[in-house]
Amino acid sequence: MAAPLVIRNVTLVTGDREGTVLPDSTIVTDASGRISAVGAASAAAIPAGARIIDGTGRFAMPGMINAHAHLFSEGKPLPPILLSERAEKLVSIFMKSPVGRAYLRKRTRDAVVTQLKTGVTTIRSVGDPGYEGVEIAAAIDRGDLVGPRLLASGPLLAVTGGHGAPQIALISDNPWDARRNVRENIKRGVKAIKIAATGGVTDAKTIGQAGRPEMTEEEMTAICEEAHGAGILVAAHAQSAAGIAAALRAGVDTIEHGAAMNDEIIALFNDNPRALHGRSALIPTLQACLPLVRLGNEVTGINEVNKANAVMVLDEMLEGIRTAIEHDIALGMGTDSALTFVTHYNTWRELDLLVRVGGLSPARALHAATQSNAQILGLDTETGTIAAGLAADIVLTEANPLDDLRTLAAPFAVIARGTVVDDLSVIRFPEIDAKLDTI
Repeated sequence: MAAPLVIRNVTLVTGDREGTVLPDSTIVTDASGRISAVGAASAAAIPAGARIIDGTGRFAMPGMINAHAHLFSEGKPLPPILLSERAEKLVSIFMKSPVGRAYLRKRTRDAVVTQLKTGVTTIRSVGDPGYEGVEIAAAIDRGDLVGPRLLASGPLLAVTGGHGAPQIALISDNPWDARRNVRENIKRGVKAIKIAATGGVTDAKTIGQAGRPEMTEEEMTAICEEAHGAGILVAAHAQSAAGIAAALRAGVDTIEHGAAMNDEIIALFNDNPRALHGRSALIPTLQACLPLVRLGNEVTGINEVNKANAVMVLDEMLEGIRTAIEHDIALGMGTDSALTFVTHYNTWRELDLLVRVGGLSPARALHAATQSNAQILGLDTETGTIAAGLAADIVLTEANPLDDLRTLAAPFAVIARGTVVDDLSVIRFPEIDAKLDTI
């Protein structure tokens, strides 16, 4: 539970786009889990009975926000036998059984706790087999479990035979059924809506299927109207210019993954009258593609069709990132956790890839994972910045993350809404990390 806390003599990494660093700072939080003061160490008042953490030689930054997560798996490659169409149907049946739901609840719980222990204090899930994320989010909010702020989507929305169907999707093939599926998700308590605007890499059956438009603009418009009426943002899996343009015209708030942009797309990102907040944002997910492209199929377990689609999507995604930077499009960060080779403890790798491959500065990458994601998700009055009045979502590191992003792999301390997470041990997969380190 939250209790008064003082972090003394720490260097504050603000998370702004300029990479502002404030040395010799003190952060004070109260029993409600909010930050009550931030300032020079010499001027900070120490509340009676507060827990004190010595930040000398250490760095404090806002808790990270993962805006694109799945929580149903741990990131290990799936056995090839499970990638067949028959096996996919059997897996879908299992996931909806009582035993399968219990299994998924445990997977989801383990996933969110692992992300928390490595510095992620807010998660938006964007495609779950069922409503286990909603259940875990409720347990966290009740105080039954120390966890991150969780915006759970429930199943994503797709068309017959589309991306994510049937394992993690509700299916519709017209605008009114699409509205019904939004209403079903909202009735079940979701805080996010995800749609599959185009085909994807992992379930592609032919070369070129990833990025092929699947959901019509009319269907997506109906979904956005229904979700926005409830104050909920809509995320769209979209990996081609045609799919992105249609999704943005429909009012989608965040484009997941992305692709090369034309003038219409650029204009809609920055001024989108149908979006909930009047503009849309890009959430690239380099971890979801780069290992599939750079590592051999014998390592990742994918086939040649998946590999060819991954190559195409990666090139498009990188072009989209470059355009977003050039035209000042709102840029966030998401890991696509649970997919092949995307573990829940490797959020730092997404930031590293955004810098080394995507062309962002370290400051811009940290900004994407903190202040920018908070603004994109409409949480900037709650989190994303270390400032008085906001939730005490804080990560302490041994090194300056602006100089060494890998310091985020093992934080010194994590505070979520004022609660210090005392046990930061996580289960890691050395064989996966060794392969990722070669990229």
